[in-house]
Amino acid sequence: MKTRAAVLWGPHQDWKVTDIDLDPPKRGEVLVKWEAAGLCHSDEHLVTGDMAPEDLSSLYPVIGGHEGAGIVEEVGEGVDNLAPGDHVSASFIPACGRCKFCVTGRTNLCDLGSETFSRGQISDQTVRHRHNGEELGILAKLGTFSERSVVNEASVIKVDPSLSLVAVALVSCGVATGVGSAVHRAQVEAGDVVAVVGIGGIGINAVQGARLQGARVIVAIDPIEFKQKAALDFGATHAAGSIEEATGLLSELTRGEMANKVILTPGVMYGDILGGGLSITAKGGTCVVTGVAPIAQNDAKINLFELAMWNKEVKGVIFGSGNPRFDIPNLLQLYKDGKLMLDELVTQTYPLDRINEGYQDMRDGKNIRGVITF
Repeated sequence: MKTRAAVLWGPHQDWKVTDIDLDPPKRGEVLVKWEAAGLCHSDEHLVTGDMAPEDLSSLYPVIGGHEGAGIVEEVGEGVDNLAPGDHVSASFIPACGRCKFCVTGRTNLCDLGSETFSRGQISDQTVRHRHNGEELGILAKLGTFSERSVVNEASVIKVDPSLSLVAVALVSCGVATGVGSAVHRAQVEAGDVVAVVGIGGIGINAVQGARLQGARVIVAIDPIEFKQKAALDFGATHAAGSIEEATGLLSELTRGEMANKVILTPGVMYGDILGGGLSITAKGGTCVVTGVAPIAQNDAKINLFELAMWNKEVKGVIFGSGNPRFDIPNLLQLYKDGKLMLDELVTQTYPLDRINEGYQDMRDGKNIRGVITF
């Protein structure tokens, strides 16, 4: 069938919306009609080349989008847990349920996640998406910047059909990653002092996660005043424009003890940010690195004496260290219960044809989260 998709033909280019050819689903696969797709910064890393593997030919051309929600239109042979008409959330980390990480409760590290940058489908490494005969990759095996795509059943999760699919799309990546960074990885506890560095689609939800856990002080750090104000609306108790500004504030609020938990969620993670994050981490505290760094970023400057002698720890995180098949429905239930703010995350929606405008707004700091609606 024919469908429309936003394709990136190489780094440092605009997304190009074009007609593509889509094969029907094979065994273990489903055809999804996407209804909403979040404009996440991770796709921007493909534009800049930060996230691209060394062999760029293995990635481009690629259909972007890994944050999304839609409706199943067709199922392939052997699919018995999904049916046409089901509403689904994307899961940018598949969950096979069989590898060592899945069976030990760490499905955010499922071995299938290593296929994010490879060209073919999870099941047989062949391609379902083409443009004038040329094979197209789909980011994270999803390609939610397409009106329709064929994905493996391991990459989508059935959700309550009464929910807004825009809200479901947000939970599929940004919300789960941000909330999980605070809840699962930083393990924020009631009474903690928390600092979140970078208030975008991930950071704003790290603020929500800290609030849900009962943090006493939540300092949101971002140079853009609009984002500082938004963080206060989502549960932050204080805001600062930089780590340097936050240092004095935290020292005053804690009598010099600083933050028990620091969560680093900048749009792009660079080595010097880690040093700054650790400088505001208290003795015995935890610094969580959530922001995506350029794939070749190997250097970070930190005070190793303080790291050891002050008993600090640094943790990496993907998908908020959560379990997609549990966390996505659980977060949506918190939304239904009025405990998690999702609708308020959406600053602006865009049709697919305006995807480049949406990403420019993100670069300009105008959005907490922009969303494509089909």
